[in-house]
Amino acid sequence: MSRSIKYIQTDVNGAAEGQRRRVAIIGAGLVGSLAALNFARMGNDVHLYEYREDIRTAELVQGRSINLALSQRGRKALAAVGLEEQVLATAIPMRGRMLHNVRGRTSIVLYDPCTKQCLYSVGRKQLNEVLLNACDAFPNISCHFEHKLTTANIREGQMQFKVAHEEQLISTSADLVVGCDGAFSSLRQQLVRTPGFNYSQEYIATGYLELCIPAKNGEFQMPPNYLHIWPRDSFMMIALPNQDKSFTVTLSMPFEVFAQLKTHQQLLDFFRQHYMDALPLIGEEQLIKDFFKTRPQHLLSVKCKPYHFADKALILGDAAHAMVPYYGQGMNAGMEDVTLLTSILNEQLPLDEALAKFTESRWQDAFAICDLAMYNYVEMRDLTKRLSFRCRKWLDTTLFRLFPRQWVPLYNSVSFSSMPYSQCIANRQWQDRLLHKTLSFSLLASCLVAGAIYARRLR
Repeated sequence: MSRSIKYIQTDVNGAAEGQRRRVAIIGAGLVGSLAALNFARMGNDVHLYEYREDIRTAELVQGRSINLALSQRGRKALAAVGLEEQVLATAIPMRGRMLHNVRGRTSIVLYDPCTKQCLYSVGRKQLNEVLLNACDAFPNISCHFEHKLTTANIREGQMQFKVAHEEQLISTSADLVVGCDGAFSSLRQQLVRTPGFNYSQEYIATGYLELCIPAKNGEFQMPPNYLHIWPRDSFMMIALPNQDKSFTVTLSMPFEVFAQLKTHQQLLDFFRQHYMDALPLIGEEQLIKDFFKTRPQHLLSVKCKPYHFADKALILGDAAHAMVPYYGQGMNAGMEDVTLLTSILNEQLPLDEALAKFTESRWQDAFAICDLAMYNYVEMRDLTKRLSFRCRKWLDTTLFRLFPRQWVPLYNSVSFSSMPYSQCIANRQWQDRLLHKTLSFSLLASCLVAGAIYARRLR
């Protein structure tokens, strides 16, 4: 537990302890537990509900265990509650992408050759445990595990939970209900029913399976300080380092490609053709076991707004903007939600105005990062191995080194700054326009010079 955490006796709008609100947070994952810390620091009476058992005592944690890439936005949110140093102490820095071609040869593309910034590989379970342990330090946070939200009346703040090993539902109420319960949010389902709520979801035709490259003789089998990528046009594989010297491997492919691999031999032949260097690292027996023990999982992108209802309900993180995982910004964006929300609440506006301001300040950036995540999948699986990508990366790096304030590459602005996501896109667009005009002018000038030289020779 971090000693830098302070219990501040003020409510959401800076009122005294006697006027503090009862806040119910649905979902004790990364965003939910971080939100609980921030609401508690304001002096609210916080109740954190989670449908799973406590991950700190569970033998098997259900759900995705894909490792996470912590970047600037997440670090900023953790620093605000005094946990950044504790998390980074065990995180593994990733300084760039290590690309593996079909022949097993590797090349490195650094994220930030100029200022040497990097991503950090963190374990989902470990990070969640750090946040929950920090919640235990607050007397005004009550954690309720194995409580599944079944119904909610957001107009009245009434909720019912199915509790493990209990036959009857438990009813409770709150002044503010905050949904941090993921892409299939139960609270968002209630918001969908309110007038003026816009919602869309998109499943992509790509699924994923999780594999593992184990440690060998207690050491990593590949260089650990990189995000490893095997780009293969329409599909790819990535690997992130773990604290136990293994790698979490994610195989992403169209579902029809998965469906073609029906036998052990077909799977091994496929890996020998496309991932020849990874096969001996994973091991044939382990690959067969991991590949066939489960079906490929679906990937979903969600856009919606508003994120609130009056002063009664609010959704954050994946509940508000689920995205495909290929920009590594799902967790970081969710944590940035909490940072933005906290800054607005500290303005001491009436709560309904504060929540409305949060929606208005956030939805365009949330839509933008959902779109960027879709784009980055194409970049990772295909563009990274193209010469045009390498040339643009070199040009961005050169201009960034010469003009660090004026020219910030897209990846740097997304991962290593707090620039709003929509501004990151706008920034990239004017860079593209400038380069296009410069290239066009250069070509025109070259043609004119060549024409003048040719004309002089004809005289």
